[in-house]
Amino acid sequence: MPRVLRVARSRAGHGRPGARTAPRQLVVRHEPRNAETAAHALGAYLTSAADRFLRSNFTVPRLSRRAYQLDIGGLVERPVSLRLEELCLLPQRTLTVTTECAGNHRTTLSPLPPGEPWSGGAVSTARWTGVPLATLLERAGVRAGAVEIVATGADSGQVATGHARYARSLPLARALHPDTLVALRMNGAPLLPAHGAPARLIVPGWYGMASVKWLAGLEVVAEPFAGYFQSERYVYREPGQAVAPVTDMRVKSVFTSPLSSVPVERGPVRVAGFAWSGSARIARVEVASVGGGQWVEARLTGEDEPYAWRAWELIWTAPSRGRHVLRCRATDQAGNVQPDLPRWNELGYGANGVQLLIVEVR
Repeated sequence: MPRVLRVARSRAGHGRPGARTAPRQLVVRHEPRNAETAAHALGAYLTSAADRFLRSNFTVPRLSRRAYQLDIGGLVERPVSLRLEELCLLPQRTLTVTTECAGNHRTTLSPLPPGEPWSGGAVSTARWTGVPLATLLERAGVRAGAVEIVATGADSGQVATGHARYARSLPLARALHPDTLVALRMNGAPLLPAHGAPARLIVPGWYGMASVKWLAGLEVVAEPFAGYFQSERYVYREPGQAVAPVTDMRVKSVFTSPLSSVPVERGPVRVAGFAWSGSARIARVEVASVGGGQWVEARLTGEDEPYAWRAWELIWTAPSRGRHVLRCRATDQAGNVQPDLPRWNELGYGANGVQLLIVEVR
C-alpha cells in the first residue's frame, strides 16, 4: 500500500497572503496521534518539543500533576508511593539522549510489514532531567530473586488479546544503571502530555518502546514479564531465526542537508547529517555516490555525548549538473556497520539500511 503522509500543522507566514511555513510534523496516524519530525527540523542537535516525533499506542491520558502518584511494589522490602513534588525533591540527573522508534524507516522494508509507516522522522534528541530509577528502587529495597522491573503506563486500550495497559520490563541490571531515568523535564521544561507527563522512563541506548510514558507503576518481579508489548510486539521475528527482543538501537546514519526537495547550485556543497548507535559511540561516517563512487570518510563535528547522535559533514562537488544519488553509512566503536540493506522482519523493527539522498544540481 502506498505510504501517505499528511501535514500535522502549518502556520501562516509573515510574507504574502496565503504563505505558509514548513510543517512541524508529518502525521502517520491521527488517532491515536503518531507523527514524524519534519525533514527540515531533523538538522537541529536538540529537537524542540513542537518538532519532536510522537508515538502512542493508545490515546494520550490526561493526568493531573497535583494528583499524580508513582507506585513501586512487587518483590520489594517496602512498597513506596511518591507524589510528583516528592520526585522533584530527589537528586536529579540530566542526560542528552537520542530516542528512535523501533519502527523508524519501516517503509524501507519490502514487503512492507504491518504497523505505522514511519519513513525516517521517528527519531529525536533531547536533554532529559529526572531521578535515576536506581534511586527509587533502592528506596523500596529490591529483594533477592528479582530479575526484572515492569514499568506500566497510564495509557490503555484494545489489543489483539483484549484490553491492555502499556507495560514493558527491563532487566534488573539495566533498571539499576545510573543513567536509566524517571524523567520529569525535557529540554529544561516540564514534560508535555504528548511526551509522557508528568513522568516517564528514559532508557538511553534502547529503542523508544522501553522509555514508558505516563509512568504509573513499577513492579519488581521474579519471572520474565510476558505482557502483550513485551512478547507479541517489539520482538524480532525473522524467517528461520528464534524470536529475539528489541533492545539496543542499531547503528544508523541519515542525511539532514541538503534537503532532497531543494536543488543546489553546482560547486562545493555541504552534505551533513547525524549518526547514532545504542551499542557504542560513532567511530566514523562515510559517504559515496551511487554508481561506482568510493566511500569517503566524513568529518565528525559538534558535541560528542555518550547517548546522543553525532553530527557529521562532508564537502561534496558534483561531477556534473543533473540528478545525483548519495549514500551514507555509519560504523560505531563496537565495530557495528550500517548494512547496505535493512534486515527484514515480520513486524518491521530495527530498519537501519544505508540511507540515500537525491540531490538535484543546477
